[in-house]
Amino acid sequence: MLSFGIFQRWIYTKTLGFQPSAVSWIGTTQLFLNFTVGVFSGRMMDAGLYKYTLITGLSLQIIGAFTTSISTKYYQLFLAQGICNGLGNGFLFCPAVALISTYFPPGKRALPLSVVACGGATGGMVFPAIAQSLLYRIGFSRTVRIMGFVMLTVALVVFPLSRPRPQTRTIQPWIDKTAFKEPPYIFFCIGIFFSFWGIFFAYYYVRPYGQEILHTTNSTSFTLLLMINAFGIPGRFIPGLLADRYFGPLNVIIPFMAITGILLYCWIAITSIASFYVWVAAYGFFAGGCQSLFQASVSSFATPANAGVRIGMVCTIVSFACLSGPPIGGKLVENAGDMYLQAQIFGATVLVIGAGFLLTARLTQRKEMS
Repeated sequence: MLSFGIFQRWIYTKTLGFQPSAVSWIGTTQLFLNFTVGVFSGRMMDAGLYKYTLITGLSLQIIGAFTTSISTKYYQLFLAQGICNGLGNGFLFCPAVALISTYFPPGKRALPLSVVACGGATGGMVFPAIAQSLLYRIGFSRTVRIMGFVMLTVALVVFPLSRPRPQTRTIQPWIDKTAFKEPPYIFFCIGIFFSFWGIFFAYYYVRPYGQEILHTTNSTSFTLLLMINAFGIPGRFIPGLLADRYFGPLNVIIPFMAITGILLYCWIAITSIASFYVWVAAYGFFAGGCQSLFQASVSSFATPANAGVRIGMVCTIVSFACLSGPPIGGKLVENAGDMYLQAQIFGATVLVIGAGFLLTARLTQRKEMS
């Protein structure tokens, strides 16, 4: 999902002639299903069906990759990459997070969850590297099929190694209604929505921006996409370490969200490829930290008994932000004649607003505890 920028500009927009905002819907549908289906697959894991969710998710991802390789029309790509891959992601994401959580006590989960989140950034490096090496040599279809074989190889390793711990199964409600009576949790949900409304725009459009505005080569634009994911690896690991050992996840994610929003404002001033390299590295680091900590941050507003339900509720809220954010940015780019100022202001503003609500949640919680 983080490497969808491979397809955003050259393949879908330039080669197949789709509008950028329409292309964004394919990528954001993956994100949407990743979080919404995760609520159901997480409950399946709680029921002792982890292996079934794992094999279903892996199968859908692989099928999605191979059917994408033979797709030429928008609806085909939407079904193969958006729906099929998105469903596969959803069956894998929440159970994987929950599986790791069962091996660590509640106060020590931010770091291991951040390490797991590094897998997304690693994939965001591997697949752009494959595309950079092969896309213009053997074409779109063969390149995507090779990506599918990479996913198949990883699946053959992951399936036998993933082992859920035996534990007591308890039936949890779908919604914790008491959460809506707690102002800190409400402010947190609003803040997370605004934050994730703007955070993924750069991942989808950093490559088109480099080519259209800074006139970079295809090779350089691939490098930019690779960099934003590469710096997301320390961006995920270091905040998790800080959260577990010193400050707590909520106290770390607030400044990271604020800095990410400020960096999007700084994007407006980028006029050279050298400065863009620096910006991409910084944004990848701080945005990566935001993505790795948001689930652990929910624990600040939950008890061990209701943490799973409340995380699922937040994931549902995040899914709608991820679904609509990049397409809104893409439409703003189209309406401005392929200029990015309006989209940059939109992304930066909603991120800063989100950070403000997260800070309000923290202050409200502290006031209630005092």
